[in-house]
Amino acid sequence: MPGPEYSPRPRRIGRGAALTLVFASVLATAAATNALPHNDNSAPRPLSARSAGATVDRDDVARAAAEAMADGKSGTKAAEEVVSRSGDRWGAVYDKSEYAEFQQALDGEYTGVGLTARRADGRRVEVSRVQPGGPADKAGIKAGDRLRTIDGIRVDERPVTEVVALLRGAVRTSVTLGLERGGRAWTETLRRTTLSTETVTVQHLDGGAVMIRVVSFTKGSGERVRDAVRQAPAGAGVLLDLRGNAGGLVAEAVTAASAFLDGGLVATYDIRGEQRALYATPGGDTERPVVTLVDGGTMSAAELVTGALQDRGRAITVGSRTFGKGSVQMPEKLPDGSVAELTVGHYRTPAGHSVDGRGITPDLAASKSAEERAQTVLSGLGGGS
Repeated sequence: MPGPEYSPRPRRIGRGAALTLVFASVLATAAATNALPHNDNSAPRPLSARSAGATVDRDDVARAAAEAMADGKSGTKAAEEVVSRSGDRWGAVYDKSEYAEFQQALDGEYTGVGLTARRADGRRVEVSRVQPGGPADKAGIKAGDRLRTIDGIRVDERPVTEVVALLRGAVRTSVTLGLERGGRAWTETLRRTTLSTETVTVQHLDGGAVMIRVVSFTKGSGERVRDAVRQAPAGAGVLLDLRGNAGGLVAEAVTAASAFLDGGLVATYDIRGEQRALYATPGGDTERPVVTLVDGGTMSAAELVTGALQDRGRAITVGSRTFGKGSVQMPEKLPDGSVAELTVGHYRTPAGHSVDGRGITPDLAASKSAEERAQTVLSGLGGGS
């Protein structure tokens, strides 16, 4: 049976905007087969799980698509209408090309020119980071350069998500950027290519602690977290930064949680009322101090990790309440090749707490100085500062 995977995108966001958000945060939201390890008979106790089957029936969606195609209409559009009427907040329908892009993102890759944009002062858009070895880097573009136009389209005052969408495109196609640095304006025409995302970064802090930042849980990110923990100096504390992490593959989140646990429960979930459980792999580091940083952008799979480490007393959580996305989506392939992503259940933390619509409350609240406070807490636990 295909495993579920978090899909942190409300139904009210359109498909095009959803793709933009995906690539802006390097997050794969499409459900993937075999995304979850599970043990069908090992839930620790009965749960009063909410059944999500009533949100939308998969057969109804498939039937609507087939009937529309028989009438010469768009099966994808008909399926979208059924999902929209169902009230399934997280349900969505993607056409074949969109789903293929999501699959690429799940592999930790994207097609672009290797730069990240940000809003500089309310109007201006500037380059915030250039990926080493990418087309932008080879052209000499640097962080701080102003991004004025993309293929002749002015980007001032446009949402950053739209700017990112304009930078994306098919591999080996070209995009022309209008840039400015120190009063000098010029254009660069770059050829898009397939680039790997850096979803896990490691920083050694003053005082000996190690910060592991995870921006999304794409393929391989869980093992990279485990490697970072194994390679941390003996006795060094870990600051696990999950701020702005909108989720990804649950299997990768379980692997990441396993870095700090010696087996045991990570979460429980239900699939159309059937109870299942997720377990950590034995052998994780259970000794070094851990502080988890979270905020309102910490979602779905990132909340799964947060809840597991918090409930099991493995980490102190610092920051602000997380988003509250704890529902399960599974993919249903439609007759025209599009994919409907439908809600079928909900996750709970090891202590049985529901995340969906509630989020996770950190042990210590902090906003502007969250990172500083987290380092102070970690130092107090004996893990450096």
